[in-house]
Amino acid sequence: MALDPVALDPGGTRGAALAAVRGAFARAGLDEPALDARILVAEAAGVRPGVLLAELERPLGADATARLAGFAARRLAHEPVWRILGEAEFWGLRFRLAPQTLVPRPDTETLVETALALAPGRAPRILDLGTGSGCILVALLAERRDASGIGLDRSEEACRTARENARANGVGDRAAFVVGDWTGALAPAPGFDLVVSNPPYIPEGDLPGLAREVRAHDPVRALDGGADGLDAYRAILARGRDLLAPGGVLAVEVGIGQAEPVSRLGETHGLVFLRLARDLAGIPRIVVFGR
Repeated sequence: MALDPVALDPGGTRGAALAAVRGAFARAGLDEPALDARILVAEAAGVRPGVLLAELERPLGADATARLAGFAARRLAHEPVWRILGEAEFWGLRFRLAPQTLVPRPDTETLVETALALAPGRAPRILDLGTGSGCILVALLAERRDASGIGLDRSEEACRTARENARANGVGDRAAFVVGDWTGALAPAPGFDLVVSNPPYIPEGDLPGLAREVRAHDPVRALDGGADGLDAYRAILARGRDLLAPGGVLAVEVGIGQAEPVSRLGETHGLVFLRLARDLAGIPRIVVFGR
């Protein structure tokens, strides 16, 4: 589906373009047509969304109209807004995206919040397993100026992207990024004070039923948790005690219904279950272990 070109008159106002795009998105059944339209019109116009709403009577201009037409066509093809923009916001910070990284999701801010509340001692050493865009590690380092950390990911492109995001958000001198398969690239007893991870946790049989925005645009390796969704947790928790320094904590994000099996899995590997944190919807989202 494409926008009617008459609806995007190059001589029209920002407000008219916003109404046209919003209407097209609504007719296409997109989840948040008003929000998506506002973000994309503002991006095309080169202003912040708040500024856009204050200047709806200004002309959009021919160049901005052409950019907007391209953005709208991509969104109507179910490409997520943040993929179109090439960056997303997380924890009040901006993160560049790559095809090999997930779009940071609001639920994962619960992991950052929980980890900050439990991070032990001064100058904690942090490990982020499956770092992707680096959003979790960078957010933690931005809040804890005395901390340093390592982000590990199987994708070399993800590590490059995370390194750029760390530099862009002012924590590059305290972050290192390593290509490796979960804990395999780490020394025998690294002794981290805080280990965090948002691993792939979707059962492979559920992947075809994901929203088109996710199924077609997020990297499968960052979604696929194996037959029962728990493969990554097995790899992480099997070495959990070895990763932690005395007094250290390990916090992992889990999918719906996975808190109990992940808790049992950790205890099987000698970890001590400490607490469970819920996201804003009240769903058990973060499982925390100690040595």
